[in-house]
Amino acid sequence: MINLSSSSAAETERLGEIIATQLNRGDVVAFVGDLAAGKTTMIRGICRGLNIQQQIDSPTYTLVNEYPGKIPVYHMDCYRENRLEEWLELGVNEYFFGEGITLVEWADTIMELIPDTAIRLWLDHNLDTEDSRQIRMEGPETVEERIVNLFKTQ
Repeated sequence: MINLSSSSAAETERLGEIIATQLNRGDVVAFVGDLAAGKTTMIRGICRGLNIQQQIDSPTYTLVNEYPGKIPVYHMDCYRENRLEEWLELGVNEYFFGEGITLVEWADTIMELIPDTAIRLWLDHNLDTEDSRQIRMEGPETVEERIVNLFKTQ
């Protein structure tokens, strides 16, 4: 597990862009954090890094936004619907084990369904500074290393 800090929304988005450089078809990224912790902000950065042109908003009411691109991106929000059975009925495994990249907000509510291979990100407010965040990431060691190195050189 690695620990990073972000001092602004722009820096959080930039970290998302860096993460995007390490993603491939079939990858899942699970986001955990309180309201306004920066989950959607980081997802905007990931989508920008994947050349997604649409506006990125959290799919709180629609549950899943699909963004076409060279690699399709599926943006899920589990805040309003956290019943595992409902997600299974919606075909969550088709997203998790398909040809796109799946980004899951509020992943802690359905963690039992998240693939073991997923990159997991925990975003926490830093109470000392309003716009800063502490970000913990757990994923394959080689991916963690590359992301840390890229983030530190930006």
